[in-house]
Amino acid sequence: MTRRPAIASVLAFLAAAVSRPVQAHVDYVTDSGPETRDALAFTVQVLSEPFNAALFVGAGLAVVLGVAAYLWVRPTITDIVILREKLASYADLVPWMLRLSVGLPLIGAGFQGYLFAPTVTFNVGANPFLRLLFIGLGFLTLFGLATRIVATVGLLTYAWALVTTPTVFIAIEYVPIFLALFVLGGGRPSADDMLQEVASTDGTIYGRVDPIHHLKAYLDERTRPLRVYVPVILRVGMGAAFVYLGLVQKLAEPSSGLAVVAKYNLTAVVPVDPGLWVVGAGVTEIAVGLALVAGFFTRGSAATAFVLFTLTLFGLPDDPVLAHVALFGMVSAVFTLGAGPLSFDHWFGRPAVGEGESVVPAD
Repeated sequence: MTRRPAIASVLAFLAAAVSRPVQAHVDYVTDSGPETRDALAFTVQVLSEPFNAALFVGAGLAVVLGVAAYLWVRPTITDIVILREKLASYADLVPWMLRLSVGLPLIGAGFQGYLFAPTVTFNVGANPFLRLLFIGLGFLTLFGLATRIVATVGLLTYAWALVTTPTVFIAIEYVPIFLALFVLGGGRPSADDMLQEVASTDGTIYGRVDPIHHLKAYLDERTRPLRVYVPVILRVGMGAAFVYLGLVQKLAEPSSGLAVVAKYNLTAVVPVDPGLWVVGAGVTEIAVGLALVAGFFTRGSAATAFVLFTLTLFGLPDDPVLAHVALFGMVSAVFTLGAGPLSFDHWFGRPAVGEGESVVPAD
């Protein structure tokens, strides 16, 4: 028991260290090499305009007051209690969500010839093994066959790709999902679950010839104490991604954000200063990310992240959908599981469901 907090801390640290975001929307839809601007001077200039400052502060206060009001009345809203109870009942389906969210993009990567992210391509003819590797990883993940082995191979493949092609960092969301799948296994429905049931039943032919079902049972038992920390891995991974996206790609590189605003004429959608678009988007992503990392208002933050992803896909028509499927899966899992341990919600919240809400059940 004394080892669990230490293990959880290591897992959370790994997730935070590796789960910087997809620099997704900007890199996928704009050309490289935008004009360089002084980030601090740009932000000061934008917020020094009285209208921009008033709108920025007003929107921030409205969000803070709205969250505070919700947290104050939350225990009295029966709808929220029922929603949390229903979401908690879906916890055993989280491995299935995660498998879908990485299996489909991996198959797409194999057929289209790219390394995890559409911006990092390779020559399919010159590298047929890579194509088969990604397609194989994708289909095995979808089927839930040898899930922990596949997740380990996926992590090693990503590590190799990151060393040889550092720009693959754009798809770092695969790391926390692979880590979560290693802890959880295939879950249900999955080929692992079905074959385990057959192999562990006395008198079956498959049980006599299957060489690995005992290993799966062993790993299930060894990883069982870590399942409670899966929400931590996923929300910290997602939160760190948002913080990095807002801080580094928006606020630190405002020219890239301005290029997106100009390309899609976003000021026609919301008629404000283009600079306020960039600063507002950056601050919003940082705020959502910090809330997820801290485990504060976790399901609300996950829902906000889901809305942001959806609006981006509708607002940027040439943003590749496959590049975001893994993110949709991860944020859906966070919304289902809630904050888990090592979080503000767990330590200081007023839970409406039992203590075990965010524990992913065993297979």
